[in-house]
Amino acid sequence: MTQDSLDKKQMTPKERLNAMLGATFLMATSAIGPGFLTQTAVFTEELLASFAFVIIISIVLDIGAQLNIWRIIAVAKMKGQDIANEVVPGLGYLVAFFIILGGLAFNIGNVGGGGLGANALLGIDPKLGAVLTGIICIVIFLLKEANAAMDKVVRYLGIVMILFTAYVMIVSDPPYSEAALRSVAPLEVDFLAIITIVGGTVGGYITFAGGHRLLEAGITGKENLTYVTRTSVSGIIVASVMRGLLFLAILGVVAAGYSLDPANPTASAFEIAAGEIGLRIFGLVLWCAGITSVIGAAFTSVSFLTTFHHSIEKYKNYWIIGFIVFSTTIFAVIGKPVTLLVLAGAFNGIILPLTLGSILLAAYRKKIVGDYRHPVWMTIFGAVIVLLTAYLGIRTTFTTLPNLF
Repeated sequence: MTQDSLDKKQMTPKERLNAMLGATFLMATSAIGPGFLTQTAVFTEELLASFAFVIIISIVLDIGAQLNIWRIIAVAKMKGQDIANEVVPGLGYLVAFFIILGGLAFNIGNVGGGGLGANALLGIDPKLGAVLTGIICIVIFLLKEANAAMDKVVRYLGIVMILFTAYVMIVSDPPYSEAALRSVAPLEVDFLAIITIVGGTVGGYITFAGGHRLLEAGITGKENLTYVTRTSVSGIIVASVMRGLLFLAILGVVAAGYSLDPANPTASAFEIAAGEIGLRIFGLVLWCAGITSVIGAAFTSVSFLTTFHHSIEKYKNYWIIGFIVFSTTIFAVIGKPVTLLVLAGAFNGIILPLTLGSILLAAYRKKIVGDYRHPVWMTIFGAVIVLLTAYLGIRTTFTTLPNLF
């Protein structure tokens, strides 16, 4: 179905709501991957209650980045890489290359996270758990209504993660008043922690997951900007609620004087807080995080791959399945390729300023957005985020690469 036919098709309120919820949770659960869980645990142990301030600031920056990107995708009725190509010929191909590379590398980690989650939950071999995770994702994209199935899976598993993490938070009994105070009056401000959290929430392919999902659903044009804005903010809120609950759950443990296991800080926090049940809950949360991130990474990476040849769009679901099979096979055969993951992490710091920068330029090109007038405050927000993430990307690249060779 072409984009024109999507635009002409009248959506029922229920269909629109389902597509919006799907985009919200696809973006949020793409962010809530194995790395999300580990990052939150590490920063909580390091900064204690002051990590609340990092979360608050990152939410503001995340919203600023995502609002810019989703609104221009909707108005232009084009994917992110195609917008970049309109701004600077060839830039979109460069962006697509980095996002596909990062998506593939991180997807190997996501599959591995699913396997480790299945191991903690059921006691099965991590590689077998990873293969089962990959098979479940493949089945979803083999269904006739794959997009609808994808929307439901990420929504329900996202809710499961939030509810069970909330339970662990309650039993860990964190110092709520201290966390509330330090959210506005931190004892220390970790600049790199803020940028790392922003990159982990809206960096790389993640921020495009929901934007491209809305584009596929036909929720585009100036007449739908209210829905697009609402959905983009909702995605950040869902991811941030999960981050906040996880932070408080872990804070209760470290504030009580316990040290987390460096090999698996999140698992140890859940186990200390709730015993054997806590460890099983960690396994469930990690498996949900793994499987939803596999879905998000595969769907979004292939949406960038479609730029290279028109036939990819026609057989998109098969390309998504191939992407998952390849990621799962690499993990099952050789495990997680650490060097590739580190390199992809370094590139990830460069992707957001590239993509967001091109989006900001596109916002003022009439041939792309027509008579749409982009809010000045969004442009300022976006420009600040471009500068900050560009700084981190360059810093990460020059400090990481020499250690790899």
